[in-house]
Amino acid sequence: MLVAGDREEKPLAFLDSTATTQKPACVIDAMDDFYREHYSSVKRGVYRLSARTTEAFEAARKNVAKFLNAASEDEIVFTRGTTESINLVAWSYGRKFFDAGDEILISGLEHHANIVSWQIVAEMKGAKIKVIPVKDDGDLDLDALPGLLTARTKMVAVTHVSNAVGTVNPIAEIIAIVRANAPQAKILIDGAQSASHIKVDVQKLDCDFFVFSGHKIYGPTGVGVLYGKYAVLDSMPPWHGGGEMIKNVTFEKTTYADVPARFEAGTPAIAEVIGLGKAIEWLNRVGLDEIRQHESKLVEYALKRLAEIPQVKVLGNPKERGALLSVTLDGIAVSDAAMILDEENVAVRSGHHCAQPVMDRFGVDATLRLSFGAYTLERDIDRFVAGIQRVLRLFLGVEH
Repeated sequence: MLVAGDREEKPLAFLDSTATTQKPACVIDAMDDFYREHYSSVKRGVYRLSARTTEAFEAARKNVAKFLNAASEDEIVFTRGTTESINLVAWSYGRKFFDAGDEILISGLEHHANIVSWQIVAEMKGAKIKVIPVKDDGDLDLDALPGLLTARTKMVAVTHVSNAVGTVNPIAEIIAIVRANAPQAKILIDGAQSASHIKVDVQKLDCDFFVFSGHKIYGPTGVGVLYGKYAVLDSMPPWHGGGEMIKNVTFEKTTYADVPARFEAGTPAIAEVIGLGKAIEWLNRVGLDEIRQHESKLVEYALKRLAEIPQVKVLGNPKERGALLSVTLDGIAVSDAAMILDEENVAVRSGHHCAQPVMDRFGVDATLRLSFGAYTLERDIDRFVAGIQRVLRLFLGVEH
């Protein structure tokens, strides 16, 4: 891939897959085929185009259910992304079941979406937010977890993989601790950074909710997934009103559709859902285990290369790390470094990564984040290292 302009002679080294992934041709082709060959709405027509579109749309739901090993495709709700999925649970489950004095437990590694959503409903209902602390190495302090769980704990919402440190949280262990100490609590797992890297079996995990975004698993933007145990979803009221989420409407009263239609008001993102289904098919063909092994080797290689540069500091040293590294540079703002890297056509993310409490915990304002995907190569990391060496020459006069 080349970028137009004065960098055109330099191939793109894309190291921002944690933010969003590049798309395989089958995803682009499926969406193009929908728009060109059978564009229509879903579930609202008996004509053949609509029937074909509805079939493709619901096939994607089945693909997602199988991908997560959900008990039924009826446990899969399509949303606009991880953020909307979390908000759906917070607004629907929280509004109905939270009372004053109830507790919501999150971790110190959360993305803002898994903080702010709960803060809003906690303020509305008079609930209290508690936080699992983060140790210096970037792992959660699970020794503290049992003491944070009480009879008032209503929700535990934890990220599977930190988008700022890369920590892979031991989700199965966390869920077991919660079930043993607060059996009344519901458990939501933010899988935005794990779904494209780690096999997830929601039945084996025994989580109540699991959420992720299409654009982070090689699918399109604008579509996401909320998995929920059917009985839990069925107990929740809708959070949006409109077409398709109803059984009957009169001016006096409305009765709502069964799950998952109850939570999918209005015309959905049809092309995006179809693209998501194709992305999952592609992931299944390539193999998540193979992708994870490839990325683990890249992380190891990157750590080795960065260790050669004393001015680079890697954030955290967790027991298990996902496909990303966050770094700081001695005496250099990461935003300045990112601009120089861009001149080299190396794409990385700089900032707080929508995880300001994580930055505060480690005493930094921002980091430079390089993250990997199925298409990342060692030479992309070499390009990053060469770019950092140029940054050091420009700002500090340091030669490597």
